[in-house]
Amino acid sequence: MSARKDLPGRLLRLLALLQSRREWSGSELAERLGVTDRTVRRDVERLRSLDYPVTGTTGTAGGYRLASGKNVPPLVLDDDEAVAVAIGLAGAAAGGVAGLEDSSMSALAKLERVLPARLRPAVAAVGAAEVVGRLDAPQVDAGLLAVLAACCRDLEIVAFGYKSRRGAVTRRRVEPTRLVSVAGQWYLLAFDPERDDWRTFRVDRISEVAPTRHHFTARELPAADAASYLVESFAGAEYRHTVRMVVQLPADVVRRSFFRVLPGSLTPLGEEACEFRLSADSPALLVQFVAAIVALGADYTLEASPAAAEVLQSVGKRLMVVEA
Repeated sequence: MSARKDLPGRLLRLLALLQSRREWSGSELAERLGVTDRTVRRDVERLRSLDYPVTGTTGTAGGYRLASGKNVPPLVLDDDEAVAVAIGLAGAAAGGVAGLEDSSMSALAKLERVLPARLRPAVAAVGAAEVVGRLDAPQVDAGLLAVLAACCRDLEIVAFGYKSRRGAVTRRRVEPTRLVSVAGQWYLLAFDPERDDWRTFRVDRISEVAPTRHHFTARELPAADAASYLVESFAGAEYRHTVRMVVQLPADVVRRSFFRVLPGSLTPLGEEACEFRLSADSPALLVQFVAAIVALGADYTLEASPAAAEVLQSVGKRLMVVEA
C-alpha cells in the first residue's frame, strides 16, 4: 500500500500515539509509524489543519504533544476500541478503586447512547456482565490514582506520606514510574533517590500526595517491565513467617497453578522436582498457597517457621476426613 493510500490510517495511529503520552519526539513517532521524520512533520501539519491542537518545540529536546481544551475535535473510537472501553468500564468496579462502581456504570450508559447502532448490542451485553472482585481488596481513592498516574506520565517527582506494614509513617519523595494492579490491589513502582534504589509502594498506604513540579529523566527499569519487577519483589521479600516446600513436580506445572504473579520463589530441582518458598506477615496467609500445591496431588516435604507450622497443622487436622 502506498504512503498516500495509508494516510487516513496513519493519521489515526499518530493521533492515538499523541493521546497515549504527554510528549513524543519526532524520531520516536517516526519509528512507531514506520515513516521518516519529514513525513511525521507533514502529518502533524495535517492534524493541525483538522483543528487538532498539536504543539511542538524545536531543537534536540523538541517534541510533539496534543494540547487539551474545548476545541479538540470529538473522540472517535473504532469498533474494537469501543468494546475494549466497555469491558474496562464493566470491570472497573472490581478493581479496588473506591466509589467507582456508580461512575463506571454511568459512563458505560453514556457510551452506549452515542455509539453507532451496530455496536450497541455488543456494548449492552458487556454492560450486563457481572464482575466479582476480591471482597478483601483494599480500596484506593480514584483521585489519588489519577494524581499518581499523571506524575508517572509527566515524569514529575511526587512527595507523599507512606505507612509501613508495622504502621510507621514516613515522608517519601520519589520518581514515580508505573502503577500496577495485581488481584485488585494497586502498587506504585518508583525510584527513591534518598535510598538510591527502586521501591514498590502499596497505594492504599499512600497519603497526602503532593506533586512537586520538579521533573526527572526516566530511568531504565530494573526488570523487563513493571509487573515483572513486582513479581521479583514478592518472591524475594522477607517477612516474619516462612514456608519451604520441595514438590515432586516440574516447576512449570506448579507455576501454572497460580496466577501470573507467583507469591513466592520457585526453583527447579532437576526436571521432575522444584522448591517453593514463601514468606508472609501472617501465618494464615500461607495456608491458601500451601493448600494449592498440596491439591496438585504430588509428594512433597514441608518446612515452616513455628507459628506457620502450628497454623498448618491445625488446619490439616480440621480438614481430615474420618472414615465411618
